[in-house]
Amino acid sequence: MSVLTRDEAQARATLLDVHRYTVELDLTTGDDTFDSRTVIRFAVTAGHTGADTFVEVRPAELRSATLDGQPLDTAALADGRLPLTGLAEGEHELRVDAAMRYSRTGEGMHRFTDPVDDETYLYTQMSLEDAAAVFANFNQPDLKAVFEFTVRAPEGWTVLANGITTETADGLWQAAPTPRISTYLVAVAAGPWHSVRSEHRGLPFGLHCRRSLAPHLDTDAEELLDITRACYDRYHEKFEEPYPFDSYDQAFVPEFNFGAMENPGLVTFRDEFVYRSAVTDTERQTRAMVIAHEMAHMWFGDLVTLQWWDDIWLNESFAEYMGYQTLTEATRFTDTWTDFGVSRKAWGYDADQRPSTHPVAPEAVEDTAAALVNFDGISYAKGASALRQLVAWLGEKDFLAGINTHFARHRFGNATLADFIDSLAAATERDVHAWADAWLRTTGVDTLTPRLTNGDAGGYTLSVRHDGSRPHRVTVGLYDHDVAGDGTLALRERVDLDVPQDAPHPVGKRPALLLVNDGDLTYAKVRFDSESFKTVRAALSGLPDPLTRAVVWNALRDAVRDGQLPPADYLETVRAHLPRETDLALVQGVLTFASTFVADRYLSPAQRPAALATLASLCRDLIRRTEDGDHPGLRLIAVRHFIDVAAHPDTIAAWLADGIVPGGPELDPELRWRVLARLAVLGATNETEIDAELARDPSASGQEGAARCRAALPDPETKLRAWEQMFTSDALSNYLFVATAQGFWQPEQSDLTEEYVKRYWTDAVAVATRRGPAMADAAGRWAFPAGAVTPETLRLGEECLRDAAPIPSLRRKLADQLDDLGRALRVREGAQKQA
Repeated sequence: MSVLTRDEAQARATLLDVHRYTVELDLTTGDDTFDSRTVIRFAVTAGHTGADTFVEVRPAELRSATLDGQPLDTAALADGRLPLTGLAEGEHELRVDAAMRYSRTGEGMHRFTDPVDDETYLYTQMSLEDAAAVFANFNQPDLKAVFEFTVRAPEGWTVLANGITTETADGLWQAAPTPRISTYLVAVAAGPWHSVRSEHRGLPFGLHCRRSLAPHLDTDAEELLDITRACYDRYHEKFEEPYPFDSYDQAFVPEFNFGAMENPGLVTFRDEFVYRSAVTDTERQTRAMVIAHEMAHMWFGDLVTLQWWDDIWLNESFAEYMGYQTLTEATRFTDTWTDFGVSRKAWGYDADQRPSTHPVAPEAVEDTAAALVNFDGISYAKGASALRQLVAWLGEKDFLAGINTHFARHRFGNATLADFIDSLAAATERDVHAWADAWLRTTGVDTLTPRLTNGDAGGYTLSVRHDGSRPHRVTVGLYDHDVAGDGTLALRERVDLDVPQDAPHPVGKRPALLLVNDGDLTYAKVRFDSESFKTVRAALSGLPDPLTRAVVWNALRDAVRDGQLPPADYLETVRAHLPRETDLALVQGVLTFASTFVADRYLSPAQRPAALATLASLCRDLIRRTEDGDHPGLRLIAVRHFIDVAAHPDTIAAWLADGIVPGGPELDPELRWRVLARLAVLGATNETEIDAELARDPSASGQEGAARCRAALPDPETKLRAWEQMFTSDALSNYLFVATAQGFWQPEQSDLTEEYVKRYWTDAVAVATRRGPAMADAAGRWAFPAGAVTPETLRLGEECLRDAAPIPSLRRKLADQLDDLGRALRVREGAQKQA
């Protein structure tokens, strides 16, 4: 399959003006393929008579193609492109009739059969190159057109699309024509959906999921609709341009590769957001943020769309920023930036320190394969952080004025970074072009460190050492030990500074803690002076604000990764302060880093048992602390992590046998599978017990749980079978592949899996080449031997990148994983030298 280059897209955009797609899909032709008939009405622009171009289509069978009534040679189809040659200036009509393959990888038209009731569901995922696997099209974002779909589906099914759908005859559905949108935003979902419908301000709203999830959707339907309504209303207060589509459906679909997709009028979400088991309020907040994020895309991405994929940030950074900010303003979730700081922002910091880093707005993205790998922590988290800094520097009033100018200038069209900066410049006297050059065209993370010097009139003056190139508007928090002597810290004042700054700022007597970026309004690493570091180690949990504590925890995390804080010292800090933490996002984020990175990678295998014991002791303290039932979310987090770090099976096996943790909670399906997976790692269960649990929970999530458990069993035969399922048979869907990979590699089983570290490189390249980008991502993200922290693993990986030519999506994942592995080796080496 050919990838579209930037040059090809620019040439085709000057040649064509695409008006309308009329697409007929027949979903009743069998389990393997569906029929797709497309009529494209387009014009060749003036001065281009005799030009050649191509249309993208990736069929199982191309039955026929005609241009202006004349047959085209279907044998000319190559690499997903059908040539169109000698085009005359003026109007044209292209007709394509094809059979298309269903997908099991979450790309194109994905087909899923629910193991609970054998009902089948279909949905599309078109981004970036996969629209051609559903219908013939000119697949680039700046060739917008009107889309009109007719879909034949089995009786009893409902068909959803970008526009309102109507069943015109038994099984025949007609979707209302869309406004002008891009091909990657076209969406269809079909199946016997369970639906909850509503209306808000005259606009139809809908929630949809598999029938087997109906009770769970119904339980949360009002919460989901309340959030949707609140975000919709808040966006209409911010934006002058009204919501641009005829309805707003949200479909929770199975085996979805992303969190969600912003298809106009039909947002698709991974259906794990329909909760079958108990969740924390932070997880509910995350779901709400995704709802807000995707709704923001209706303006940022759908109404005004990037011209080419070098401006992914115009879609994702804005939706990320608006999602968190709007949720804070419009819903009960008022601490969203704490979660952003401890989870999403760390994603951006990590990505920006790897060799694969790129600017938020790169100068050029050469093709769609290169674009696909840029949907990362930089385009989302760093870009959103940059926008948050922009708002702090510019002021929200001018920021929103610039946004509304942008919408008015480019509605239902396409735009570039230059267009957006020009719109901002029209709303302010500040030099936003220089700001964009400094923030959006550069890579890497600046570092900010506080400095205190003796002032002329006694007392101290404050300055900030700035290692980096970007200007920052930052707040420095000055904290003193509370006079009560109870270990808490009291805020003396917050000082707003522009960095680089003109002159030191007087602060009087020395504070116990100087915290740069208090409030987390900029994107930079934060360091401590020596006195502040002592205060943090002794009194972190005494800081009054969770967002302030998030900044501190992130700074400690960075110090560990950079070799400035030994991993064992970080664990001591976690053990000392996390038992008193009340913010769920912080507890979850810190425990995840402590177990997944510190215990499993940064400490040596000999040190790992002690680290797990420390974390288990911490979790027991949290479980005891929450026995009164007043903190169910905190208790749930503690129970989950206690299971994950259990070194002995007795306690968690008793929980599974009893079906309850003493004092609660009862073990719901998620917790039962979690316990069983840990027992499998410890060799304390078997395939018979896994089969029995699957009989108890035969759902899709149960199938994944069973795959994860089987792959985790410490048995050579089961390891070989799991490996062959992942890398040889191609029978696993995307989700079952991930579940198997999650179970396969376990630090406790390094001797058993050592031979597979050597096999991984060849087999991962092969499966990525056969199965495409989504499975390449899964193989690089989940099947990578991340726990094999050895120089030999690094050598094998570097050899693979040099000699094996993995496809771009796998190459990027491997490069990032190997950089993380090299960092882990350096952290271990540094810790040994400091010991």
